[in-house]
Formats: sequence, C-alpha cells, structure tokens
Amino acid sequence: MLVHVWMIMFLLSYLTTTFVIEAMAAANAIVHRHAVQHFKKAIKEEEMGPINYQSELVEDLLTDEVISNAIDRDEQLPLLLNTVDSVDYYSITERIELLPMTLVAHFHHLLEDIIYAVGVNLFYLCIVVYLYGDLTIYAAAIAKSLRDVTCNYVVEGPNCTSIYNSTDPCWTTASSISRHGAYMIYLALFLCLLGPFTFFNVQKTKYLQMLTTVMRWLAFTIMIVLTSIALAKGKGRGTPPVADIKGVPNLFGVCVYSFMCHHSLPSLITPIRNKDRLFSLLFADYLLILCFYSLLSFTGIFTFENLQDVYTLNFEPQKCGDSDTVVSSVPFLQYFLALFPVFTLSTNFPIIAITLRNNLKSLFLKDSKKYSIFLERILFPVITVIPPVAIAFATESLEILVGITGSYAGAVIQYVVPALLVYYARKDSLTSIGLGVKKQHSSPFHHIGWIVFVCAWALACVIFVTVDHVTSL
Repeated sequence: MLVHVWMIMFLLSYLTTTFVIEAMAAANAIVHRHAVQHFKKAIKEEEMGPINYQSELVEDLLTDEVISNAIDRDEQLPLLLNTVDSVDYYSITERIELLPMTLVAHFHHLLEDIIYAVGVNLFYLCIVVYLYGDLTIYAAAIAKSLRDVTCNYVVEGPNCTSIYNSTDPCWTTASSISRHGAYMIYLALFLCLLGPFTFFNVQKTKYLQMLTTVMRWLAFTIMIVLTSIALAKGKGRGTPPVADIKGVPNLFGVCVYSFMCHHSLPSLITPIRNKDRLFSLLFADYLLILCFYSLLSFTGIFTFENLQDVYTLNFEPQKCGDSDTVVSSVPFLQYFLALFPVFTLSTNFPIIAITLRNNLKSLFLKDSKKYSIFLERILFPVITVIPPVAIAFATESLEILVGITGSYAGAVIQYVVPALLVYYARKDSLTSIGLGVKKQHSSPFHHIGWIVFVCAWALACVIFVTVDHVTSL
C-alpha cells in the first residue's frame, strides 16, 4: 500500500513539474514575442544611430507593462534585440513566478475580470494557508524537540519507559510542570526569540541555506546508517501491518510535502545554463527523492516499535539506564539528531515568515496605495506570526498538521495550479505565437486527458481526506 501510493505521488508530482516548466517557457515566449514586435515596429518608425537607438529602445521596452512585469534584469534585452532574426521564443531566460505567469500577456483572457480576480486571490490564499501550516509545524516541532531532549523525569524501577503522557512531569526538580507545560514554555520562548524577525527583512541567506542543506543530508545519512546497523544486528522491533487504510489520508499530505517544489521552480530552473536535458534531470532528481525517503521510512518502521511524529526523536538517548537501546548508543550523534529540527527549522522560520508576510500584503493591500506604518510594519508581521503559534499552542500533533496542510493547500499548489497554468498557457501561446515554432520545453504529457486526470486526482484526494477527518471526529 505504502509503495503504491508513493509511486503514484512520485509520478504525478513529476508530471505537474513538467506542466510548470512548459508554462514558464510559454510565459517567456510571450515576453520575447512582445520585445520582438516592439523592436520591429521601432525599426519602421525611427531612424537613429545603433548605439543610441538600442539604449533608448531598451528603456522603452522596460516601460511596457507586460515586459516590466516579467523581466527582472535588463541585461538580456540588448541580447534579444541583436538576435531578433533568430529568437528562441520558448527559451527560459526570465524568472517568472507562478502568479505573474498568469499576468504575462493574456493567460487570463478566457477567465475575464471577476473570475480571474477570484482565481488570483484563491491562489494567494492557498499559498498563505500553506505557509501558515509550515510555520505551525516548525513551531510545534521545535518546541516538542526541545521538551523531549531536556525533560529528565523517568519512572524508577522496572516500569521505566520511554513513552510518556502530556500530563507526566517533565523535570525531577520541578515536578509541578508537566510535559505539556514544558512544551508551552518552549513555544513561548520560540515566539519571543524568532518572532521579532518577522518585522524585518532577511537578506544574504546563501551560506545559511548551504549550512542547513549540509546538516539535513548529514542527519538523514546518520539516521539511515544507525537504523541499518540496528536491523543488521537483529534489534529491529517494528512489525508494521501489510496495509492500513487509516493512514492513507495523512500519507497524502506527507507525500505532497516530500515532493513539493513547484512554487520554487522558477528560481531553480531559470539560472540553469544548459536546459537540453531538463526533464531527464528532474526525473532523476524525483527518483532520488523517492529512493531516499523509501529507505528512510522502511528502515524506520522496521527498527522502532512506536514511531514518534517527529522522527528524529526516536534516536534520542534512552533515559532508562537498564533499557536495551534499539540503535547504537552514540550520545553525540543521538543528541544531534534529536535537536536537528531545532537547528534547521529555526533558520528557515524567519524566511518563511517574511515570505508569508509579503504574500499577505499582496493579498490585502494595493501597490498603488499608501498605507500607515502601523498597518505595514506592525499589523501584518503580528498576524503573520501569532496564528501559527496559537495553533501550535492548541495542538502538538504534527501528524494532523502535516496531513491537513499538505492535503488541502499543498494539493492545490502541486496539482491544480500547474494543470490550469499549462492549460491556459497552451491556448494562449497557440494564439499569440502560432504553430511551427520550436517548443523545446514542452511537457511529454501533451494530451488534455493528463490535465483532467491531475485535477480529478486532486479532487479525489481532498474528498478522501475530508471524509476521513469528518468521520474521525
């Protein structure tokens, strides 16, 4: 069951990734076509020196609403003008994000006015809900990890166990504070320490992100090695059922998180110089992700008898001195893994929070209007950081949070948005560019049936997850 669902999610995620890339190429083609049209029109209307002519034409092009909305840098305009006779329309040279793709040319002309405005707001709303879910999960995971690592209360004698209730004491020196109380304390500290970053902008995070990536790969490798050693020594205690239909709804949300990169594709794909084998590279990347998560999951479910929702907490050192530990006792590595979410998620939280803040402003504020300092500098950061922390205060169940966030907002971003983007991109590029132009980044899944299938799959997943949540109340 697990393998089958993973394979379907893997293939559909790759399929919708090719949809986004084709839509990116179509948006670039529209921009390139408008630039060429302006250039040819200017040749007929004006006669001037080539140097002054080109510099003034570049300035004129940048004032064009379509081109200025899509192009971040003006260095590529002169290159496009010099190669007007052999323009590669569908080459991905400009970074155009998912929402601006609908603004380029007339992707929205079939939806028209009110329907289009509603669609844009729904897209922003899904991004906002997804980011709110991210921040809630980050806050809960960090507080939960700190609590489980620092709590030292154990039941003395033969009844010593590593499984505790939220009402059990946390510290032996402060038995009045329960484990849930300690979780609340760490969550409040988390809000006080990282919440203020939401009021500012974070820049030059390249090296921070590189460090986070190295730590993530290191942690994953250590977890696989430790569980593999335990299984090789015959210490595995996990006896998972062959199939459990009750876990499938949450699995949808987890898989969406595992394969989600669609909203970041414009930033990832555009800088690549050689895009000849782009689809093959992405397929290999998705296959690597599938193999890696499969290895991590299967070694985990067969090693541990009871898996915690924060997987790294399964590796923390046992507090019962006479207990038989499952994984090899290497305190440094075990504490590193247990605190891994604290290190990585703490660095990502300010970046995600600022992104959410900016999306909230785009959803509720107009660029052409000036607003008070209180509204822009205080209110929006507050409504960015308070709701996710409040939800984390209400529940510490990461399984539910991941399932809901991934199954609803994640499903829209990963399935519905790419399908609609490529559908309207194909229609508009056919009208604007016409036939006979090379489309080197066209998705291998050309048939309209693939778009219908993706939308039907997303709808079925949402219905299935909703029914499960309603019946479990």
